[in-house]
Amino acid sequence: QVQLLESGGGSVQAGGSLRLSCAASGYDYVNYCMAWFRQTPENEREGVAAINVDGSTSYADSVKGRFTISKDNAKNTLYLEMNSLKPEDTAMYYCARARSTWYRCSYRAGEGNYEYWGQGTQVTVSS
Repeated sequence: QVQLLESGGGSVQAGGSLRLSCAASGYDYVNYCMAWFRQTPENEREGVAAINVDGSTSYADSVKGRFTISKDNAKNTLYLEMNSLKPEDTAMYYCARARSTWYRCSYRAGEGNYEYWGQGTQVTVSS
């Protein structure tokens, strides 16, 4: 049974930092690319960052230079390091796993390309 469990969200002031984690289980972690998405009540879920099996990454323009996606294959864990946080980063953040091992993830890819999702972790940035 595939499970993705996010943690690390919280409330911070603008300019602060948080590190999100996504612990994966129930499948061969190293063979699937993954991504982070975020969603607010007003907006659709949007891709933030993605990482492929070979370690290549992509980022939304809004977070480029501030967020870093990484993974630890030994721990089956995906991370999102978030620095210089802004109020507009406030959202529920989700990790997601690609549907297929052959798929190459991109932050631009729609939700339909991802089969498994975590429950989400809330990030709130105050000004």
